[in-house]
Amino acid sequence: MSKHPVDKYKLAGVDRNSAEQIKISLANIAKSSHGKEVLSGIGGFGGLYKLASYTNPVLVSSTDGVGTKLLLGKLTGNYKNLGIDLVNACLNDVIVSGATPIFFLDYIAIGKIDQTIINQLVSGMNLACEDAGCALIGGETAEMPGIYDDDDFDMAGFVVGVAEEDELLNPNAINAGDSLVGIPSSGIHTNGFSLIRKVFDIENDHTILSKYSDTLGRTLAEEISEPHRSYVKETDLIRGKVKSLAHITGGGLIENMPRALPKGIGAKFDQQSWDVPVIFDLIKSEGNVSFIEMNRVFNMGLGMIAICDSSNVDYILESIPNSKLVGETIASTESEILI
Repeated sequence: MSKHPVDKYKLAGVDRNSAEQIKISLANIAKSSHGKEVLSGIGGFGGLYKLASYTNPVLVSSTDGVGTKLLLGKLTGNYKNLGIDLVNACLNDVIVSGATPIFFLDYIAIGKIDQTIINQLVSGMNLACEDAGCALIGGETAEMPGIYDDDDFDMAGFVVGVAEEDELLNPNAINAGDSLVGIPSSGIHTNGFSLIRKVFDIENDHTILSKYSDTLGRTLAEEISEPHRSYVKETDLIRGKVKSLAHITGGGLIENMPRALPKGIGAKFDQQSWDVPVIFDLIKSEGNVSFIEMNRVFNMGLGMIAICDSSNVDYILESIPNSKLVGETIASTESEILI
């Protein structure tokens, strides 16, 4: 009998059979997010998407990751939420231009292929894509021994959206005295986890994650694992009623608002006008973190800000549950953000 040749690549840490199996599994997961526009999905060299029904389309693209929130998945075993996080962090960055997300791709680099972890990650991605009407059209899973330990991984997402050129949002139309409407976050979202790990000393005591907190009404792990909220449906409801949108991510209101405003315009917020989730108060007190730093790191309960004419405020508040009038734009040569 002839012996099977030794799989030297597998001995070196790369299992091509596992990679092929995971490719088939992921293709099956992603199918449910595909509409008739998807001409080919996962498995080929590139995904094909037919862009139709647009007169003068502009493509809008963005890429993002989930930062050190990855370590939380490793500690809790909840990888599905990380997949949701990745998609929604990316989608929200294209809708602020007025675009509709149409397809998404992911990149996962891992020390050793773990089908359970990867299936959970991609299942979460597909769930978020389905919810937003966006196709999970492709991706790459790279087994990289020597770069990552067996149970370590990183990932990134890539999204493309589309808008008619004359429907792109125009921040230059903003004037001093325009209104700021805040749409609540679902909690921490995907920023500030290095600070959170430091504040709660998670690296030295993982058990704190599973302890029930009377303050939070659930465990710390459940609180900070809450997925990044998507605002695709909400912003679709207010098309034509807003001048600009700001996705409040790392940098908080202070660093993200100027990206949605023209030169010479700042913003003034009244933090008493919205409910700041208790997790932020807990981080502030436990870590002795200053008010300014909290507002530079976290979203503080507002995940999206809509800038609009005051005449459209009532429409937006009625269209989006729990949205609040949280401030107004101001004339400011330095584009100051006041909270």
